Amino acid sequence: MALVERRIGLLFAVFLALLALAALRSLQLGTLKADGLASAAVSQQVTKVTVPARRGTIVDRKGVQLAVSQPADDVSATPYLVKDPAKAARQLAAVLEVDEAGLLKQLTRKDTGFVYLARRVPGAKADAVRKLGIAGVDLTPGQKREYPRDYLASQVLGAVGGEDKGLFGLEWSLEAELHGRDGERRIVRDGVGDDVQVRDITRSQPGARVQLTLDAAIQGKVEEVLKGIGETYQPKGSTAVVMDPRTGEVLAMANWPQINANDPAAAPGYANQNRAVGYTYEPGSTFKAFTVAGALEDGKVTPDTSFNLPPQIQVADRTITNSHPRGWATMTTAEILAESDNVGAITIGQRLGDARFDHWVRRFGFGSKTGVDLPGEERGIVLPLAKYSGSSMGNLPIGQGESVTPMQIASAYSAIANGGVLRTPRIIRRIGDEVPPLPTGKRIISEGTAAAVRGMLKGVLAPGGTAPEAHIEGYDLAGKTGTANKVDERTGEYSKANYVASFVGFAPAQHPRLLISIMVDEPKGAIYGGTVAAPAFQKIAGFALPYLGIEPK
Repeated sequence: MALVERRIGLLFAVFLALLALAALRSLQLGTLKADGLASAAVSQQVTKVTVPARRGTIVDRKGVQLAVSQPADDVSATPYLVKDPAKAARQLAAVLEVDEAGLLKQLTRKDTGFVYLARRVPGAKADAVRKLGIAGVDLTPGQKREYPRDYLASQVLGAVGGEDKGLFGLEWSLEAELHGRDGERRIVRDGVGDDVQVRDITRSQPGARVQLTLDAAIQGKVEEVLKGIGETYQPKGSTAVVMDPRTGEVLAMANWPQINANDPAAAPGYANQNRAVGYTYEPGSTFKAFTVAGALEDGKVTPDTSFNLPPQIQVADRTITNSHPRGWATMTTAEILAESDNVGAITIGQRLGDARFDHWVRRFGFGSKTGVDLPGEERGIVLPLAKYSGSSMGNLPIGQGESVTPMQIASAYSAIANGGVLRTPRIIRRIGDEVPPLPTGKRIISEGTAAAVRGMLKGVLAPGGTAPEAHIEGYDLAGKTGTANKVDERTGEYSKANYVASFVGFAPAQHPRLLISIMVDEPKGAIYGGTVAAPAFQKIAGFALPYLGIEPK
């Protein structure tokens, strides 16, 4: 009997000891480690994911889509939850059209609890992955940026990176407006990983729709013409800007070589630059119009002022001739501009004087950004008046010794075209419901001077001018050619082989509604603006004038 009682007592003691241990463990788990265990339990059952906002669409002035975003999910996996990695890899490879061995390697990793299997998977494929119902494989909502026109305005639009953020171009500069506001989603999963509750904590807000001033039809024609220049003259590059000079709106802005906006990495790095605003060059004879405009405004010359000009002119230590040799000639201001006579333009520049020439260069906006709503704009290079040398007025009036951007040239010519008012060019027409106000501009020359210069520039396209190739039957046109030696970066001297050929023109000549500026960098086989760039103006204007409803005179 005593033995039985001792055994019962021993069992009771063991029971009490186990009960005490359980109580201590309960206290430890329920009190001391409660917060940590609760967090761990929630992390295993509750997941919070970012719901990316739909990126805003970019359209042209008529609503043609240039950049859109489509649903595209990221496919990921938790390797230790995938029960049959070989089968899962085989099924996923067939849907995602990727290497099965690579997927299997990811699905069998032991060093991580999370791996990406594919990024930015389009909606149809993502749905097919979802229907497979593979435990441990998840889809995170996202989007993929697409450019329906591939090459169209690609350097202007830019591109979006893997994190759905703009890399360059308008996609970069308008990131805040286009991106929208991401949302947050709470997902509760059961023990086998199935969703039991999905709730949006914060709803995503889509990015703003951005409407540009570009016209897709004109843009397409300009890119086609630049491509033709590329095939014919194999230049280093070419750029064109088309504007409505009355408003400063950019109707087209194109660069060659082209890039495919859906695959920008396939193009050489320099091709991604929007050279219309980011490239500087010496303008050559297109600059003569501003030399003449300043002299007219200051009353130093009239269109009919006559000059008896020698074959060449000596300025300090420089002897300057014309591109095509001539003897002594008597020419008016209008003829000097129409025939792009170097000696005549320098003579007019000397009559204007250093200080007033510098004034007019800056008055037309050179040496400053135009303010166009595009990233990466350069100021150009204008020699400070204090650094003028004895020979400066031998090269500056004819467009050498200063550097400009294609956008600056187009903007400055727009001031001549629209009656003497310099406006900030613009390429953004609307952001969401916000319509930016039309730039008021500032008057830089009188209406009379602007009209006189327009009249003189008509002679450039007439017989005897430097660009009869740009003539379009029935239309009253005006413009100016440019041919400039490039500076050899190795020697610092002007190259005898590399040139920039350019042309700027507008129509109708006296009441312009269309302005086109073309710059061709290092063309091969021909160098003159009248030969290389002027025919491009004719092709673009020949399309754009009737397209815009501008009737022949």
